[in-house]
Amino acid sequence: MKLLIINIKKLVQTRNNTGGVISGKDMALLPQLENAWLYIEKGIIHSFGQMSTLSSEIPGFYESDIYDAKGKYVLPAWCDSHSHIVFAQWREQEFVDKIKGLSYEQIAQNGGGILNSSARLREMDEQQLYDQALTRVSEVIKYGTGALEIKSGYGLTLKDELKMLRVIRKLKETTPLTIKATFLGAHAVPPEFKGHQSDYVNHVIKDMLPRVASENLADYVDVFCDKGFFTVDETAKILEAAQKLGLKPKIHANELDFSGGVQVGVKYNAISVDHLEMSGDAEIEALKGSSTIPVVLPNASFYLNIPFAPARKMIDSGLPLALASDFNPGSAPSGNMQFVISLACLKYKMFPEEAINAATINGAYAMELGTTHGAISPGKVANLILLKEISSLDYLPYSFGENKVEKMILNGKLI
Repeated sequence: MKLLIINIKKLVQTRNNTGGVISGKDMALLPQLENAWLYIEKGIIHSFGQMSTLSSEIPGFYESDIYDAKGKYVLPAWCDSHSHIVFAQWREQEFVDKIKGLSYEQIAQNGGGILNSSARLREMDEQQLYDQALTRVSEVIKYGTGALEIKSGYGLTLKDELKMLRVIRKLKETTPLTIKATFLGAHAVPPEFKGHQSDYVNHVIKDMLPRVASENLADYVDVFCDKGFFTVDETAKILEAAQKLGLKPKIHANELDFSGGVQVGVKYNAISVDHLEMSGDAEIEALKGSSTIPVVLPNASFYLNIPFAPARKMIDSGLPLALASDFNPGSAPSGNMQFVISLACLKYKMFPEEAINAATINGAYAMELGTTHGAISPGKVANLILLKEISSLDYLPYSFGENKVEKMILNGKLI
């Protein structure tokens, strides 16, 4: 398929494909091209330029479908590098508990939280789980997501973790999203191992990880390294075992306390460390000079009413930063990346340009997709957002209650 988009008001995030993750002060720079055209061939961005340069000499000009953007913005689709979109049931019953003042840990201790989701998921078969997840995938696409990381972690048994990962694989095969899968068996300690956490860690290492790796069901392994969940030493043991099997680490770190999760993630060359609400100078120093990308999740802070990560300080310290939704039933029941960008501007004091960089190119790098996704570059996958008519790019985070997406293009096809 050949597609030519014309009369683009601004083509946003136009980069050559030789750069890397965007860091520090460069995050405020968002290259844009005014009054532009964009040519797509075989699902890949072929070329682009200003309308004054458009001519019939462009390869495929006469054979292309032509879409008139009518003076609207075009951006790369969001790259959401942290989600738990496969789950069995919403947890709205815990919403009132939060209003009453119960903490995340207290809800978990009362049988809610992750263990609540685990109990429901074990009762659901694979097809039902897929059908529900497919509805959520359709929703996030409508809000502009084109690439998505999805974690397991609500099964907490070998059988049910494999079930979740097979659902993620089926979503990858049957939807237009680019999907990365993460095994999160160490999300919580299941009831049958209560009081025997070390035995569960050994179960993850000896029984779960080898099956996940042998069936090629995951790109990454994750551990919830935080107060009340898994320790630094337990996290290290799981990561060492995973690396021997070819699974790269991504870490839930420092959501609830200064847990050491950032430091252990950096030590084991994690692709990213995510959450980071409880982070300070030591965490920032650990990340400097590393290849590990800090990923912040403002939805979780907003919904749980916990501190927001020191994103502004991280950027001002020269670090890169990615934004992700954390879409899950307990602490972030939304995959709307437009709202994530609005929260980043309001609560992290990020400029719109920084937030868009964090939700596109840096989010892509947090899934090892930086060379193929997250920017308008020749040779990259044509995953694009065509916005409704807006007065300026600042309107995108400003109007946080409105879906600004008019059309999506995924893999070069209009959705």
